[in-house]
Amino acid sequence: MLTETSLSIWGWGSLGLVLFLVTFGPFAIFYFAFYILCFVGGGFVVTLLFGKSNSEKYLEQCEHSFLPCTSVGIPKCIEEMKREARPIKIDRRLTGANIIDEPLQQVIQFSLRDYVQYWYYTLSDDESFLLEIRQALQYALVQFSARSKETDWQPYFTTRLVDDFGTHLRVFRKAQQRIAEKGDQMKDQAEELVDTFFEVEVEMEKEVCRDLVCTSPKDEEGFLRDLCEVLLYILLPPGDFQNKIMRYFVREILSRGILLPLINQLSDPDYINQYVIWMIRDSNCNYEAFMNIIKLSDNIGELEAVKDKASEELQYLRSLDTAGDDINTIKNQINSLLYVIKVCDSRIQRLQSGKEIDTVKLAANFGKLCTVPLDHILVDNVALQFFMDYMQQIGGQAHLFFWMTVEGYRVTAQQQLEVLQSRQKDGKHQTNQTKGLLRAAAFGVYEQYLSEKASPRVNIDDNLVAKLAETLNHEDPTPEIFDDIQRKIITLMFSFMLKISDMSCRT
Repeated sequence: MLTETSLSIWGWGSLGLVLFLVTFGPFAIFYFAFYILCFVGGGFVVTLLFGKSNSEKYLEQCEHSFLPCTSVGIPKCIEEMKREARPIKIDRRLTGANIIDEPLQQVIQFSLRDYVQYWYYTLSDDESFLLEIRQALQYALVQFSARSKETDWQPYFTTRLVDDFGTHLRVFRKAQQRIAEKGDQMKDQAEELVDTFFEVEVEMEKEVCRDLVCTSPKDEEGFLRDLCEVLLYILLPPGDFQNKIMRYFVREILSRGILLPLINQLSDPDYINQYVIWMIRDSNCNYEAFMNIIKLSDNIGELEAVKDKASEELQYLRSLDTAGDDINTIKNQINSLLYVIKVCDSRIQRLQSGKEIDTVKLAANFGKLCTVPLDHILVDNVALQFFMDYMQQIGGQAHLFFWMTVEGYRVTAQQQLEVLQSRQKDGKHQTNQTKGLLRAAAFGVYEQYLSEKASPRVNIDDNLVAKLAETLNHEDPTPEIFDDIQRKIITLMFSFMLKISDMSCRT
């Protein structure tokens, strides 16, 4: 069945092909293909031309119907750009004090000039970017000023700053002692002194060491950047702080343009010497005091520097050609300089020979050192200064500072109560205001030295502290409110005095 069907298909197909060739000729197939190709190509060309014309008409309709006209907007924009910039008004108030605001404005102006303007003006003449940076800096300074006014700086300047400075000097002196014990074994004494200083710092302050920040410029800049980042987070508005470009600009200006040059200047020995000279130029440092300093100095380098300076001045005086009354004055100056050089040479020779006398041991050989009562020390300025240095060395300076603060409070409270009594006799009533001021002063002393947040905190019996807190909360303040704790402090400081006596006896 299938075979017969396939044969019939092939037969009829062959017959149709033969009849097509006989009727249309052998090239009919090519003509047929060419006709189909022409039909398809013509339809494509017609469709393309028709679509192009319709698209142009539609775009023209859209342009006139929906899109705004640009022939007016571009010239208007050019006209706006050609207009003169309006003057920018800047509020120059920062702290409220003109004597402080003007130098701060100069610092801001110079920082923008040195770190922003020199490259920004090559990109644009628009002042809005510079204005934004300036306003951000001014806002930060205003916030810093406001927060500074709310801060109680007295505990910091009277306790923490003094303690930090005293600790730094003790570390430096201990490092010098270690260097002196090693003798001439070090090749580079300056570098060895730096390494020894930070070793002693770790020993005295336990886990605190600032060697990288102090010796590596890269780490120092990184620390200042982090510090400025924290300050900007506290002082800037959230919107400006989230703007990274603005924040990084301000951070770099503060760290590299203000803080780093300021630290370099304050740590420059020449600047420190010039500042010290400026501070003591009006002081009455007579000839006797100068000679006593030379005779008591134990620093060979300082003595040699004084000797060299005196030699230079001596050569200058000898080179002068004078006559008359001036020659007597010059001779006196030459004799004085010769005496200074002689004293310096004698002192240097004594220090180099190792024949320097220990005054403490000398006094111990002749007899016991005189004992000064504690109450005399606390009222004598010279003795109090030495006792304060000793208390700082043993870590008991908080006790002495507490005693001095309470004495100041006692005097102030007595004066205020006397004034209050005299005004009450005259018929004037300001009782609540005066008592409020005294209560605030008493609470300030308590918070500074006795509370758990105090730094440094006076180590005293907790029962006495709790009793004082109860009195402050429920009773009116009096000049004698700290008497119990002050007597305990006197007892502790007297025990420190006994330690000094024991040390002198052993020596």
